[in-house]
Amino acid sequence: MDDQVLRPAVGGTDAGYLLEFLQDGVFVTIYPSDGAEMLFELSDVRQSLHDNGVNDYDIIELSKIIREAAGERRKIADADKLDIEEENSGSQESEEAAEEDDDERDKAAEEPVGIIIDISRDQMIATVRYDTTKGTKCPQVNDIKNALAEKGVVFGIKEDAIQKGVHSFTPFVVAEGKQVQHGENARIERKFDLSKKGRPKIDEYNRADYKDMSLFVLVKKGDLLAVRIPQTDGIPGKNIFGMDVMARPGRPIPVPQGKNTEVRNDNELYATIDGQIVDTTRKIDVDPHLNITSSVGAATGNIDFVGGVSIRGNVEAGFVVKATGDVEIGGMVNGAVVEGRNIIIKGGINGQNKGYVKAEENVQALFAENAIVEAGWDITIIDTILHSQVRAANMVFVEEKRGIITGGSIAAGEEIRCKMAGNQAAVVTKMSVGVDPTIHKRYLEVCKECKEDRTRLKQITQMLNTLGKIDVSRLPQQRIDQINALTRSQFPLAGKIKRAEKEIQELEEAMGRMKEGKIRVSGTIYPGVRITINSVIMNVQSSIPHCLLSVKDERIHIGPY
Repeated sequence: MDDQVLRPAVGGTDAGYLLEFLQDGVFVTIYPSDGAEMLFELSDVRQSLHDNGVNDYDIIELSKIIREAAGERRKIADADKLDIEEENSGSQESEEAAEEDDDERDKAAEEPVGIIIDISRDQMIATVRYDTTKGTKCPQVNDIKNALAEKGVVFGIKEDAIQKGVHSFTPFVVAEGKQVQHGENARIERKFDLSKKGRPKIDEYNRADYKDMSLFVLVKKGDLLAVRIPQTDGIPGKNIFGMDVMARPGRPIPVPQGKNTEVRNDNELYATIDGQIVDTTRKIDVDPHLNITSSVGAATGNIDFVGGVSIRGNVEAGFVVKATGDVEIGGMVNGAVVEGRNIIIKGGINGQNKGYVKAEENVQALFAENAIVEAGWDITIIDTILHSQVRAANMVFVEEKRGIITGGSIAAGEEIRCKMAGNQAAVVTKMSVGVDPTIHKRYLEVCKECKEDRTRLKQITQMLNTLGKIDVSRLPQQRIDQINALTRSQFPLAGKIKRAEKEIQELEEAMGRMKEGKIRVSGTIYPGVRITINSVIMNVQSSIPHCLLSVKDERIHIGPY
């Protein structure tokens, strides 16, 4: 619904302003300028208002409206302030008072606006704002600069901002200092990730392997563990008063050098041995020993460690423990695989016909049952060996507690010692000495492979001889490719056979240098035991007490213990 018009409107777009006298009040619209000179002055608008009986309005607000030139209709007076000549013929005194009041407002409109300079607490930013209670005339550029000079602002003054800021009463940032850049603290960049510890390994098919729980992070000698990024000095700044603001240098931090590590190039930390990483934040150690306080099973996964391993509990069936150092197990080994340099098993070995224990040097265990045990040096079983495959390069000792060897196969390079071999039930028990079982095992493997390769080479040679009598040009391309493949394969196969023959010769020489083996039994050797000493074989037919078995004149000699 349109408002009721009390008087005709004054002005328009051509005049640059429009005055409307409506029932709801007196409204003014100031049209935006196109950049040319103003079409009117404040006094022109005031005169038009006065001519239409509008004298009671806020001249300061009117000045703001004119400066903003927003093109919007703005209310400046109520309708009851509109003096209609026929109804209100006020006295001469009222008119004179109004004229005096108008003169004062005109005078305020001619005064420049007040300039206030606000300084931030850090003295880095100066902001201009205007006090319109002192006047409504826009300031000049020099007025802003003079106000800055009075405040002592001399650095970072924004000329462009001043040029724009004098055309409106909107506050603006007039000066900004150069911010100081404080130095960064030194920091340590670790070249390893411990966050994956205790999580199952994910294979290429996105399947979790819960037997590989990544309980440790391994490094090798010479691996880079961490790098120290040194602290920086920072870059000084300058405030709006032209004063330098000093930068705060970063704090240094020491290289977290721990055990078995060394610092190179002042800032790089390297491992000096193989082992697991132990990071205590302040120090990074390389520990050559892994301590597991529980059993090795589903909670730990398999263990493959560079260094020594101590396990307080058991090694459960189906799991693997491998170490380059010594392995000490406080409990049992149940159908598991254990490999290491020296292996000590306090609870014994229950192989369950599927696990094995293999040491580069020595093995010691309480007992061995249905197990495979191999050692590069000696094997010591404190109580019994039952139905197991035991092979030691030097000696096998079963002399403490019951000291029984029953069933299975026991082989040693030099000597086997026990209290009792076999049993009264004549269980087949094989005991062999005089040949290093590991060398003998390798000898048999190489001989078998060499025999198979010779057969294969003979077949290839025969096939090529037969094909050589055929006109190859008449054969299909697929057949020609097969002939070429056979021709190429015979050369590496012949080289492999030659290397195998050389290894067989070396193994035969090594077995020929072996010392004469002995078997010592402080108790009884029962029937069913098969003795092999330096390739001389004897089957025990009757019990032999307290004896030392050796070879004399190509026969096994039975002597006193």
